[in-house]
Amino acid sequence: MGDVLWTPPADVLQRSRIGNYLRWLREHRGLDFADYDELWRWSVEDLDGFWRSIWDHFEVIAHTPPTATLTDPAMPGARWFPGATLNYAENVLRMPGRADDDPVVLAHGQTRAPVTLTAAQLREQVRRVAAGLRRLGVVAGDRVAAYAPNIPETYVLLLATSSLGAIFSSCAPEFGTRSVTDRWQQIEPKVLVAVDGYRYGDKPVDRRGEVAAIRAALPSLAHTVGIAYLDPAGPVPEGALGWDELAAETDEPLTFAPVPFDHPLYVLYSSGTTGLPKPIVHGHGGILLEHLKMLALHHDLGPADRFFWFTTTGWMMWNFLVSGPAVGAAIVLFDGNPGHPDLGALWRLAEETQTTYFGTSAPFLLACRKAGLVPKEIADLSALRGVGSTGAPLPAEGFTWVYETVGERPQLQSLSGGTDVCTGFVGGVPLLAVHAGEITCRALGAKVEARSADGTPVIGELGELVITAPMPSMPVGFWNDPDGRRYSEAYFEVYPGVWRHGDWITINDRGGCVITGRSDATLNRGGVRLGTAEFYSVVEGLDEVVDSVVVHLEDDEGGAGELLLFVVLADGLELDDALRKKICRELRTALSPRHVPDEIHQVRAVPRTLSAKKLEVPVKKILTGTPVDSAAAKGALANPESLTAFAAFAQRRTTDHDTPTPA
Repeated sequence: MGDVLWTPPADVLQRSRIGNYLRWLREHRGLDFADYDELWRWSVEDLDGFWRSIWDHFEVIAHTPPTATLTDPAMPGARWFPGATLNYAENVLRMPGRADDDPVVLAHGQTRAPVTLTAAQLREQVRRVAAGLRRLGVVAGDRVAAYAPNIPETYVLLLATSSLGAIFSSCAPEFGTRSVTDRWQQIEPKVLVAVDGYRYGDKPVDRRGEVAAIRAALPSLAHTVGIAYLDPAGPVPEGALGWDELAAETDEPLTFAPVPFDHPLYVLYSSGTTGLPKPIVHGHGGILLEHLKMLALHHDLGPADRFFWFTTTGWMMWNFLVSGPAVGAAIVLFDGNPGHPDLGALWRLAEETQTTYFGTSAPFLLACRKAGLVPKEIADLSALRGVGSTGAPLPAEGFTWVYETVGERPQLQSLSGGTDVCTGFVGGVPLLAVHAGEITCRALGAKVEARSADGTPVIGELGELVITAPMPSMPVGFWNDPDGRRYSEAYFEVYPGVWRHGDWITINDRGGCVITGRSDATLNRGGVRLGTAEFYSVVEGLDEVVDSVVVHLEDDEGGAGELLLFVVLADGLELDDALRKKICRELRTALSPRHVPDEIHQVRAVPRTLSAKKLEVPVKKILTGTPVDSAAAKGALANPESLTAFAAFAQRRTTDHDTPTPA
C-alpha cells in the first residue's frame, strides 16, 4: 500500500486556495503552520478559531452576526454560531468571481438537448420560482419536495425554496412509489414538483403512474407542479400547475429570508434498507460552512473551474455538487445512464464541457478499468486537474488505473463521509501526495479517529471510525424526533459523546486513511476483524467475476463461524470447482488464509441500494432466518428481486441441516 502516484507542484502554495487561506491566517490571525498535519491539528483542537476563520475568510453574508462561534461543544447538541442569521441560497448565488454572463450551470443528459444557464439566468430563474412558490402559499418551514432528476429545474427549486426559509427534499425519479412515500410521509410536504418521466440511455421511462400514486399517498400536498421532461408537449397531471406557470414572469424582487444558523435547509435520508429511512435534517449555516471549506480548500475549486460529479438527486453528492457556485465554480449536471452508449460517455462529456474536476464513484472507475477503457485515448482531458472518487473504497489498482489511463496531472482524491454530514470527513488536499489505495488525509475540522475494541484511539491498526469533536454540518436532528432520542441512538449509543460512524478505518502515521467497509458487516474470524472492501477488490479483480457479496455467519459457541461468498459471473459462465479454487487461491495469496470462504455460490445479482451500495447486512439477516420483508425495505433497493435467491438459499440450508444424517 502506498506507492506515490502524484506529488504537489513546487508552487502549490502560490496556486492553490488552501495556500491563499494559509497566507490569510498568517496575516489576519498571526498563525503559521509548518505543514498540513499541523494545520489539521489546530483545526480540530481550536474549533472556535478554525470555524470562525472559515466564516471570515469566505466572507459569509449574514443578516445578523453571531454572538459566539460554539457555545457548547458536547455531542449531540453542540450549538454553532448562535445569534447569526443568514441564508444558504444568498451565499450560493453570490457566485464570487463570476460575471453575469458567465455560464455557471451546464446541464447534459439523455432526455433533452443540453441547457446552459449563466449567472444572471440562474438568479433570474430562482427569483421567478421563489415568487411562484410564494403565490402557492409557501412560507418558512414548509416542505417542498422534488421528484426530479439532476436537471436545472431541480437546482433552481432548491435555491428558491431555501431563499424563502422553506425546506427542500428530493428523490430521484428512479425511486419507486413506496421508497418515495416512506420518505415524504414523514415530512409532509406542501408542494410536490415532479417530472413525467425520463430517458435512461435510449429507454424512455414513464413515471406518471408513480407521480399519481405519490400524490394520493401525501394528504399534506396543497399543490403539484409538473415538469414536462420526457414529453415536452405532454399535459401536466390533473389539477397540477406546469413548471412554466410556477416560473412565470413577475416583478417580485429576489429576496432572502434571514434564518438562524441551524434553520433546516433540506432533509436527506439514510438508505432505509431496514425500517423507514431516517430523515436527516441539515441546516443552512452548517452546510454552507462545510461546503465552502471542502470545495475551496480541499478540492481547490474556484471561479476558473467546471465541477462535475456523477450523481442522482437521491444521493448526498448532488447536494455537495450544487454548492459549487458558492466558491465560484460552475457545475456540470448529468442525467442518464453513465454506461450509454458505452463507459466512455462521461469522459467525452468531460471534454465537451471542459470539466476541470471530474467526480464519480469507485465502482464506476473500477468498471472502466475492467472494460479496458483508456479515457485519455477517447477524450481530450487536458482541462482536468482533479478526479474525485467516493461511494465505496477505491483500491490501489483503481488509483493506478487513473494515473495510467486518465492522466498524470490530475490529483486523484478518494473521499469518504456520509449523508449524515453531507460531506467527506476524510479526503484529499492539494498540499499532500497521493498514495495508491490511500485516502490522503483527515479533512480540516473533522476530528476523525480509529478506535480499538476497548475504545482507545489507535494508529496503524484497524479501528472503528469515530468523530470526537463536533462539526457544523452534523445534522440539526432527525425530523419528528423532538427529544432527539433517535438521533442519539443512531450515532452516540456506542460511545457516549462520540460520533460512531459505522465504518472500519486504519489511519497511518502520516495521517493517510484506508476504509475497509462497514463495521456492521465485519468478517470476524477467530477474533481477527476483516473488512469487506479488500475482499471485494481481490474477488472482483478476476475477469470472471462481475460482482460479489460476502457475509460472515458467527458461531454462537465462539468458533470461526462460516464465511459465505456469493458471486455474479460474466455472461455465459457457470461456477465450477476450478473457478472456486482459483478464487480461494487469489484470496489466500493476496490477503490471508482467514479470507478463504467456506462456501462460494453463484447468484444472478447482488442486492444494492438505489445509490449502488452493497447490502451485506440484509443478506446476513436473511441467511440467519429473518424473512425478506423484515430484513430489507424493498423500496430502498435498486434490485429487490435479488433478495429472493438468498431466501431460497437460506431455506435450502435449513432443510439440509434439519435432515438427519444417516447412521
